[in-house]
Amino acid sequence: QVRLVESGGGLVQAGGSLRLSCAASGRTFTDYAMGWFRQAPGKEREFVGAVSRAGALTNYADSVKGRFTVSRDNAKNTVYLQMNSLIPEDTAVYYCAGAPARLAPPKTPETYDIWGQGTQVTVSS
Repeated sequence: QVRLVESGGGLVQAGGSLRLSCAASGRTFTDYAMGWFRQAPGKEREFVGAVSRAGALTNYADSVKGRFTVSRDNAKNTVYLQMNSLIPEDTAVYYCAGAPARLAPPKTPETYDIWGQGTQVTVSS
């Protein structure tokens, strides 16, 4: 079993950047495709981006394409979400999640079975 802990959230002005990290414990990190989701107050959790087990494939939500980048370092058991050109609509709690035994990184939250506790990102205008 893998446990996930996010870090790197905070308050940033519109146009700024943040990098979120998600550290995984356990020896089976490479069995999981890793994804990032976010949830704003009063809204459903939505897909942000995901990366395949080896890091070769990525998927992104249309709302973040060209601004956000998901990557992973399997030697460090860590997945990252680099967020550039942030806008107030990006304000949310961001969660990392793992989907076991997936080739292509999935977009639907139902395919992920391990989740971190979340980290708050607030973008001021």
